[in-house]
Amino acid sequence: MHKIYKILFLVVCAFVTKTSAFAQVPTDSLSHAGKTDSQSLSVNPLLENIFNNKNPREYIIKEIKVTGSTSFDPNLIISISGLAVGDKISLPGGDAFARAINNLWKQNLVSNVEIYITQLIGNDISIEINITDRPTLTSFKFKGIGKSEAEDLSPKIGLAKGRVTRVTESLKTSASSVIKKFYVDKGFRNVDVQIVETKDPKATNSVNIVFIINKNGKVRINEIYFAGNHSVSDLRLKKQMKGTKEKSRLTLFPSINENVYDSTKANHVSFNEYLKENGYLIPSATKELLDPYVRIKLLSSAKFNEKKFIEDKGHILDYYNSLGFRDASIISDTNYQDKKNLDVAIKLEEGHRYYFGNITWKGNTKYSDSLLTLYLGIKKGSIYNAEILNKKLGKSPSPEGGDITSLYQDDGYLFFNITPVETAVYNDTIDHEIRIVEGPQATIGKVEITGNDKTKEYVIRRELRTVPGDKFSRAEIIRTQRELSQLGYFNPEKINPGIVPNLDNGTVDITWGLEEKSSDQLELSAGFGGGIGLTGTLGVTFNNFSIYNILNKKAWQPLPSGDGQKLSLRAQSNGKQFRSYNFSFTEPWLGGKKRNSFTISYYDTKYANAYDPLTGYYSKAYGDSSFIKTTGISVSLGKQLKWPDDYFALVYQLNYQRYKLRNYNIFPGLTNGVSNNISLKVTLARNSAGPNPIFPTSGSNFVLSTQLTPPYSLFNSSGETLNSYKWVEFHKERFTAEWYVPIGQGRGPDKNKQFILKAAAKYGFLGRYSNKTITSPFERFQLGDAGLSNNYGLLGYDIIAHRGYPVYDNSDPKINPDLSQAREFFTIFNKYTVELRYPFSTSASSTIYGLAFFEAANGWYDFKDYNPFKLRRSVGVGMRFFLPMFGLLGFDYGIGLDRLNGSTGLKGAAKFTFMLGQEPE
Repeated sequence: MHKIYKILFLVVCAFVTKTSAFAQVPTDSLSHAGKTDSQSLSVNPLLENIFNNKNPREYIIKEIKVTGSTSFDPNLIISISGLAVGDKISLPGGDAFARAINNLWKQNLVSNVEIYITQLIGNDISIEINITDRPTLTSFKFKGIGKSEAEDLSPKIGLAKGRVTRVTESLKTSASSVIKKFYVDKGFRNVDVQIVETKDPKATNSVNIVFIINKNGKVRINEIYFAGNHSVSDLRLKKQMKGTKEKSRLTLFPSINENVYDSTKANHVSFNEYLKENGYLIPSATKELLDPYVRIKLLSSAKFNEKKFIEDKGHILDYYNSLGFRDASIISDTNYQDKKNLDVAIKLEEGHRYYFGNITWKGNTKYSDSLLTLYLGIKKGSIYNAEILNKKLGKSPSPEGGDITSLYQDDGYLFFNITPVETAVYNDTIDHEIRIVEGPQATIGKVEITGNDKTKEYVIRRELRTVPGDKFSRAEIIRTQRELSQLGYFNPEKINPGIVPNLDNGTVDITWGLEEKSSDQLELSAGFGGGIGLTGTLGVTFNNFSIYNILNKKAWQPLPSGDGQKLSLRAQSNGKQFRSYNFSFTEPWLGGKKRNSFTISYYDTKYANAYDPLTGYYSKAYGDSSFIKTTGISVSLGKQLKWPDDYFALVYQLNYQRYKLRNYNIFPGLTNGVSNNISLKVTLARNSAGPNPIFPTSGSNFVLSTQLTPPYSLFNSSGETLNSYKWVEFHKERFTAEWYVPIGQGRGPDKNKQFILKAAAKYGFLGRYSNKTITSPFERFQLGDAGLSNNYGLLGYDIIAHRGYPVYDNSDPKINPDLSQAREFFTIFNKYTVELRYPFSTSASSTIYGLAFFEAANGWYDFKDYNPFKLRRSVGVGMRFFLPMFGLLGFDYGIGLDRLNGSTGLKGAAKFTFMLGQEPE
C-alpha cells in the first residue's frame, strides 16, 4: 500500500509544481501579486514557463515555508523533507521535490503533501510545503466481545491510550490482522472485524476508533482424510495428531460437493472430486458420496490451529520413521471450509520399509564389540527406527540411562563421542558402523555452589556425590540432583550442574546452580462454637532449622535457619472436647560425618466426652469425668546402608505411649485405668523415587517394618489375661511397595509434562505371641474414608484411606458399610492402588497435578479368613495442590463399585473426600 501512495505522489508532485506557481509579474521579479501563500488565484505565466523550458535550468532555494500543519514544528518538517535553503535544484526534470514528498510520506505523520513555487527572483526560488497532519488517536475500544477478551487483545494490537499515535491505514490494517489471528487461533476462522473511525469533538484533529468484532462461531474439524497410507490405518495416524482432532459429537458427513481450491491444478474443483482424484477413501462407500453418514467421535476441541497442524504433520512422519518408513513424506495437504466445519486432507507417500542389517563397531577399546552389541539391544532384521538407534546410543540421553553414552560417561569418559554411519543400503536393509571416540577419563576439578542464600554450604556439600579428585560419573550427577531436590530447600527445576570440561588437562569443573524456595509451613485456623468454646489450630514446621544458632540473636531472622534440621510445633483445640500438643525435632546428619538421622518427638492428646446430656451444653467438668488421654514419646536413629546399594536405610525407633481412660468405654472391659505401650520398631526402606519428592516421576519406594513389644505373656506362667490392657502386647508387620513409571513423552511447550503411572501395594498384620492372650485392641488398622486422623488415632491405629468408602469393619464386600458404624477394627489389611497422574504445574511456588485412580482394599480379623482377592473396589478422580507454606491439599471423588445397588444408584455409591498435610496411607 505504501508503494502505491508513493508512486501516486511522485506523479502528483510533478503536476502540482507545474501548475501551482501563482503570481502576477512585476518589472524586476516574479512574485505573488498581493498573495503570500498558495491561495493566490492568478497564475504567473513566467513561473509556469519554468516547467515549459526544453532544457533544465538550475535554481537555488532562497526560502522554505511550511503551511497547513497544526501539530509539527516547521523546522522538523523541513528537516524530514531533505530540502534546505541554499540547495541547488534542476527544473524541469529534477527529482528533489519528489524525494521530499516521499521522505515526508514515509514517516506516517501526514495524510497529504503539496509543494508550491511561490516566488522567482533571478535564479532564486521560494517554495511552500503544504501538509495535512494525520489524525491522532484519542481512544479505542472493542465491541462484540467480552471484557476478558478485550483485556487480552488490547496489548496485542499495539495501541495505547495516552500516547500520541498517528492513525494510518497501515495501523488499522495491522490491528485488524492481529485481532483476526487472535480469534483464528481460538477456532474462530470466520471472524469479521469492522473498524469505525469517528472524529473526537473534544480535540483537534483527533479520532476515536471502535473495533466491531463478529466471531461468527467456531469452525471445527469435521473429518481428517488420508491418502497413500497403505501400511498404517487412518485411526493410527489420527492418534499421532495431538493438536489436530476431529469434532466430538454425533455428526453428519458434510456436503462434499462444494468447491475447494486445488493448488496443483490452480482451479476450483468439488471436494468430492478432489478426494477421488487424489486417492482418499470416503466412508460409507456402499452409498452415494452425497449420502450422509453418522460417526461417533471421542471428546476433543477440534479447532484448527495452523501451527499445531504443521507440528502434527511432523508427528505423522516421526511415527512412520519409527515403523521403518524412513523415506515417508507428505506430498500435499489441503483443507475445505464451509460455515462452521472444516475438512482436512493429507496425501502421503510411504516409501519402503527398512530393516537393520549388520551393525559393526569402530574405535572401542574399553568395551568389546559383543558387550556393546548386547547393550545396544538391536538385532539384525529388526525394523529400522532411527529414534530408537539414537536413544540406545545416547544421542538423545534420558535420566534413566541404559544407553552406550551413559555406559561410558558413568565410568569417567566425559569426552566420549559416538556417531552412527550408514555404510550400505541394499534392498530393504541398512548396515551401520558405529564410530566411537572414547577420549580420556575425566577427573572432577573444582566444585562450586551458587544460589544458596539461606542454606549453609556444608549442608549442600554433604549431599554432593561430585567430589574433587573423583572420577566423573553421569550417574552421580543425576543422583546428586535427586538428593538436593529431596532436601526440599531448592526449586527442583532450577538445580543445574554447570559442567565445564577442560580437555587440556582432562578435568571437569562443576558449578551447582541452585535457587532457594520457601520450605517452611504454617497451619492456622480459629473459631468459636456455642457451648464448645474456642477452637483452632496453630502449627509451624521449619524444614531448614538451625539449632546451633538458637542462642545467636543475630540469626533470628525470624528464626535461625540454614543447618538442615527440622523442627515442628503444633497445638490444636476443639474447645472442651479435644486438645492436642505435638513436638518433633530431626537432625538428618547426627555427628555431621555420616547420614545418620536422629529424631525425637513428643505428643499429648486428650479427647473428652464433654457433652452434658442433662444441660445440653459442653462442660469442662463433665469432660474431666469422661475422657481418654494419650501421651507418647519416641526416639529414632536411622542409618544409610551401602549394601545392597546406598538407596537403602535402616531405622530403629523406640516408642512409649501411655493411655489413660476415665469413664470412657472404648473397649469391652476397659473403661477406667492406664495402659502402657512400649515397643521397638525396626524399618528397612529403599527409596529411589524422585527427583521431586512431591511429584515423583520415576523410581520406587519399598518399606518393610516390624514393631515389637516385650512378650509379657511368655513371662506369665499362669496365663492370666487380667492385665492384658495394662501392658499392651503385640507384634506388628507392615510392607509397602510403590513404583513410579513415566508414560509417553510430552510435546511442544509441554514436552516436560507427561503422564506418570503410580502402582502401589500395601499389607499389614497385627499378631500376638501366645494363643492364651487376646489380640491387642491397640495399634490395629482402620480402613475407609480419606485417611484423616480421628479419636481412634489416639490408640495408635494405622488409618488406611480407601477412597469411595466410609470407614468399615466387615470383611465381606457385599455388605454395604454405610449400614453400620465401625467399632472394632482389623488385624490384617491389604490395599492395591493404581493412579494415572498428570502435572499441571511443577514450579517451586506450587505443584498441581490431577489423577485418576483404581483402588482395592479390605481388612480381616483372623489370618484364617484372609483372602487377598476378596476386596472392595473403587474408581475415581482427584486433584492435588502443594503450596510450600501450607503443605499438601487434596480432593478425591471416588465411586465404591461394591456399594452400587439398584436403589441408590451411582449417587449412593460415590463419596467426596478431602485430605490435608500429607498423602494418606
